[in-house]
Amino acid sequence: MPRRPTRKAAATQAATPARIQELEQILEHRFLRPELLTLALTHRSFVYDAAGSSTEDDRADPSHDNEQLEFVGDAALGLLAAESLCRRFPASREGELTRLRASVVSRNHLGKVGARLGLGRFMRLGHTAEKNQGRTNAALFANTVEAIIAALYLDGGIEVARRFVETQVLDGALPELEESLATGARFSGAVGDHKSALQELLQATGMGRPQYRLLSESGPEHRRIFEVEVRLEGDESHDGALAQAAGPTKKQAQQEAARLAFAKMKPQTAAEAGASHG
Repeated sequence: MPRRPTRKAAATQAATPARIQELEQILEHRFLRPELLTLALTHRSFVYDAAGSSTEDDRADPSHDNEQLEFVGDAALGLLAAESLCRRFPASREGELTRLRASVVSRNHLGKVGARLGLGRFMRLGHTAEKNQGRTNAALFANTVEAIIAALYLDGGIEVARRFVETQVLDGALPELEESLATGARFSGAVGDHKSALQELLQATGMGRPQYRLLSESGPEHRRIFEVEVRLEGDESHDGALAQAAGPTKKQAQQEAARLAFAKMKPQTAAEAGASHG
């Protein structure tokens, strides 16, 4: 009977040379510096475990996990997505392009990209992240996608990164984006920018601007949960919140709160508009 792998072996087996080669085939790029791809797959929880660290105040070397690559990849993705959208939608104005870009670089969309690529099989996670279903976590997928974009850029140059962004990030979203523009739907499930949708709705009805507040932050270091509320700017009343929501990042929680508030306010503002014209 084969022995069960140790906890350390289970945490490291996702990034074996064979797995790295398998992911290279999926990415359609053979790395001259495969250590860049390994780094892109390395979550900070893995480094904490390897260093015997477990708290925020006892950080391991930040250059040993993928967060710096995420930073570079986020910037590269924004540039490449903007360039591609301008080329694909030459008749669109800046505001429309900004919303389209917000959709394709969103954590929600990048999480779907990571799931489609099967990144959960390749990521290097610590024990806590493993126990908390890190290999199916959309937020971790999104972060890893950004880190991979940076690794591709640093290893192969801008054209290699551009090919990945075009084929893996943009192509799958284009049909919905094109439909959104064609039907005049400035905000839709395709674009998914609920914060902008809510802001425009509130301002169009003279209600003011939305304001987001962090209510709580909980959970272990590698699986944080952020709870936020959205209310009208300047409204300090006890029951003045338009909606509350939670998410694995502040941005996702804000987007979900905005979505709930928009769904709540849209019928109300439509009814008021109808009454005013009656």
